Amino acid sequence: MSDTSTHTPVIEIHDLHKSYGQLEVLKGVSLTAPRGHVVSLIGSSGSGKSTLLRCCNLLENSQQGEILFMGEPVRWKGQGLARLPADRAQVTRIRTQLSMVFQQFNLWSHMTILQNVMESPVTVLGQNPAEVEDRARKLLAKVGIADKADAWPAQLSGGQQQRAAIARALCMEPKALLFDEPTSALDPELQQEVVKVIKDLAAEHRTMILVTHDMRLAADVSDHVVFLHQGRIEEEGPPDQVFGAPKTERLRQFLSATMAV
Repeated sequence: MSDTSTHTPVIEIHDLHKSYGQLEVLKGVSLTAPRGHVVSLIGSSGSGKSTLLRCCNLLENSQQGEILFMGEPVRWKGQGLARLPADRAQVTRIRTQLSMVFQQFNLWSHMTILQNVMESPVTVLGQNPAEVEDRARKLLAKVGIADKADAWPAQLSGGQQQRAAIARALCMEPKALLFDEPTSALDPELQQEVVKVIKDLAAEHRTMILVTHDMRLAADVSDHVVFLHQGRIEEEGPPDQVFGAPKTERLRQFLSATMAV
């Protein structure tokens, strides 16, 4: 008998609506991130990409719609702008299994790189520090900065800091990784260091949702690409279709502007 959990999507979102006061940012978005798949979110600034990502791990509260993690629906109380998660313990449990990598690296400046990577598994999950340190050092080697374990964040380049942030996310052993514009704060030559790490993770069939302005990265690593426009999904599909044969004029215009050499 097969394990049905392997077929359950890590994240499912159905008809999600999100407003900031009178401003409706998401207008009924649905999204599925199957296990082992990379889903990329593309679109112009202000289209709702980052907001959708933050709603995925409950950093933002949505006003309508359903969010499921490993088939388990998030429980809510209240309605509309007053809607809040009903079970804080559930929120905490879900967040520990969804690691987010931000545009700005968000490393703790008063901790070494190794301490940054170890902090959450030790303090949040209560794991054995010796075991976590072993895992953290292997992850720093994996992202190519094993020699920076005892350095301070300020001593690292932006690309190195972002790779440290990825190692920190991985050290939680999450069910999915959420990337919010992981290369956009970096100089072009440093972007490629991070792109290589993301490509390596995709090759390992890690479940990832990636918000990016880098169309080549999205085309290279994605199983599914979602194009958001003004808070709605304008078009979605496999990367060869989205980038090679766009169906809508809006997507054609967007790709013409963003992929021009």
